[in-house]
Amino acid sequence: MELSRRGFLQATGLALGTSLAYELSTQSQAFALEGDAPFKLVNTEEYTNICCYCSGGCGSICSVRDGELVNLEGDADHPINRGGLCSKGATMSQLRNIVTEDTREIVYNPNRMTKPMVRRPGTSQWEEISWDDALFEIARHVKDTRDANFIAEENGVTVNRTEAIASLGGSQQNNEEDYLILKSMRSLGVIALDNQARV
Repeated sequence: MELSRRGFLQATGLALGTSLAYELSTQSQAFALEGDAPFKLVNTEEYTNICCYCSGGCGSICSVRDGELVNLEGDADHPINRGGLCSKGATMSQLRNIVTEDTREIVYNPNRMTKPMVRRPGTSQWEEISWDDALFEIARHVKDTRDANFIAEENGVTVNRTEAIASLGGSQQNNEEDYLILKSMRSLGVIALDNQARV
């Protein structure tokens, strides 16, 4: 029996059509299994939020159960990110919680700092201090640095500046906060000013 190219294509198409018709005419059993574990977002409340890492303003959905954050994902209805999050935004929940490797449970992040710490000159140990002490020490260092490096005049021209301090603003601030930061830094004579607005 000689089989031409046209005859081969007709036979192949007929075999394919017959098998497709047979598959469509019979019922197939669904093999989806129901898991024993409950859905992880059962009994949660959802809140929309804005990611705090850069000035992009991506939207996120925070799922909360009993006051605890249990899930964080991008907001598909948000016009900026449309449900997507960058690697930093997707791991935003790990600021507070992490998943353990062995049990896969969500626990508080043991590396999260909740109190100010200082390492004194000449030591290798960090010590906890109070918030009042931290603010006082920061203010003292800023004042001492400014006084030691303040330039009042240069070539007979009043400049009133210090080049030893820089200000890097965070992207979480709004315009009013940035305005106040700018004014306070300018009042100290700081000229190196920038705003973090990048991922």
